Amino acid sequence: MNKQYDYLIVGAGLFGSVCAHELSKSGYKCLVIDKRNHIGGNCYTEKIDDITVYKYSGHIFHTNNEYVWKYINRYSKFSNYQHHLKVNYNNKIYSFPINLFTLNQIYGVITPFDGQKFINTNTDNDGNLESWAIEHVGKELYESFIKGYTEKQWGKPCNELPSNIIKRIPIRLTYNDCYYNEKYQGIPVDGYTKIFNRMLNNIEVKLDTDYFDNRDYFDNISDKIIFTGNIDKFYNYQYGKLEYRSLYFHTQILPIDDFQGVATMNYTSANVPYTRIIEHKHFDNKDQNGTVITYEYSTEGDGDNDFYYPINDDKNNNMFNTYKTLTKLDNRVIIGGRIGSYTYCDMDKTIANALELVRKETGCLKNSMN
Repeated sequence: MNKQYDYLIVGAGLFGSVCAHELSKSGYKCLVIDKRNHIGGNCYTEKIDDITVYKYSGHIFHTNNEYVWKYINRYSKFSNYQHHLKVNYNNKIYSFPINLFTLNQIYGVITPFDGQKFINTNTDNDGNLESWAIEHVGKELYESFIKGYTEKQWGKPCNELPSNIIKRIPIRLTYNDCYYNEKYQGIPVDGYTKIFNRMLNNIEVKLDTDYFDNRDYFDNISDKIIFTGNIDKFYNYQYGKLEYRSLYFHTQILPIDDFQGVATMNYTSANVPYTRIIEHKHFDNKDQNGTVITYEYSTEGDGDNDFYYPINDDKNNNMFNTYKTLTKLDNRVIIGGRIGSYTYCDMDKTIANALELVRKETGCLKNSMN
């Protein structure tokens, strides 16, 4: 019996939307569903008093992949925004990530040669996060910039966390305090939501629709399913629940024109309950009246709230790999995306993975750059 759709795509975030867009261009009929009331996943943006607000934290597009950069620029013009965040530690403001500005503020050093006394870039220590960080930057920098923030974010002592968490953060012996080093960086001038509107134009989308509320129905309306949610729930938690960290956001509209002078301020003191404050207008660098800020709090994932950071320790990674073997038993089901792959994945890699999936599914990528 012919199915109603070629592909059911569960999740209207970046991975699901790129898949739906490219498959539709190749002539496949797709249905996209999402349990939220909007498209765009965690990249969703909305306007508040003419300020573009990132509902699920700020997202800066950064990549060295020229193909992906050209691809995403088809759907929006991008600003040349580069991310320069600051750290508030005990009510003192520091340059971050750790660089010569930071070392000058704390130790008075001026040159890279002097900075080498405080930064060890040659260690191969792959122990826990605390031992790795102390060996690289010393105890004072570790306690000022890493320990409090990291333990709030992950809900565990640093000596119980793997070092790969901290290795994403650059440490530099230069005065370059731009957070990212990639060749291509920016933010869509109209916000991310318009990108998703353009990708999903003329594709059937159902919001406020939870796959698990009517699973029997959704399992039978398409030839294939691309599922971008949590893989453990898809397989009824038969091997246990994967652990995540989630975020709670508290947004305020303020009758002042500038709250903190920068888009992102990290709070690394353990006695401050939130991890950072986002001031959204600084992403656009416009002179709107008023401002909108968002406090971010890290919380434990409970299996039902939104997933942000997988806890990629040995226990969880082994559990994920066990779940992943189940997908090989049913060629109708494809599980992917940031959540589906249980990985911290930047936007450019998410797009590249989606394009590669479509290439495998269709044998080509029709007119993807036209």
